[in-house]
Amino acid sequence: MWQARTKDELIIEVWEKLDCENVGAVEIEAIEVVVADRFGPAAVDSPMVIARLLADEGAELRHSEIMDLWVRRNAETAYDAALRNILRLSDLRSALATLRDLENLRRKYAADNDKEGLRLVRETALRGKRSVNEIAAKPAVDDMTRSVNVEISQWFSVWLQTPDFFADWVELRQRSAEFVERFGRIRPAEDQ
Repeated sequence: MWQARTKDELIIEVWEKLDCENVGAVEIEAIEVVVADRFGPAAVDSPMVIARLLADEGAELRHSEIMDLWVRRNAETAYDAALRNILRLSDLRSALATLRDLENLRRKYAADNDKEGLRLVRETALRGKRSVNEIAAKPAVDDMTRSVNVEISQWFSVWLQTPDFFADWVELRQRSAEFVERFGRIRPAEDQ
């Protein structure tokens, strides 16, 4: 039905099909539905980006409606509260607590069949892994800091691949001679 080959072309084509000179929340949402259907939900731009593109094409914007739509969508969610400041990666003990917290959230969202929650937990873990990898890759980092961050990265890899087995694996890992020689024993935060 739609002739456009790119997302921007599709946005303009849908707007033209709507045959309206001014654009507000209803028009933006109609465009988002078509873009999501054609290119997938991840391809949908924010209302502000869509509005800017249409304004460049000559559309008159109902700014207050578009701003309300944007604010409504970007209001804090329950996920934000659960995931805010969850990444604590300054040392092995705090990284282990972080992974336990992520696992608790993963189990909760899995039990609730909450795909969005599961996606956000995974994204958070990937962000944590990226962060420790960036620290480990810095040339000025001392050997122990590098080793700790490489170890934490390995923990994230195992958790991301096999979260159900992570707790047993990390316990065995911490008991290994190589781990104890390099890092010593990690006491859980509640033992301190």
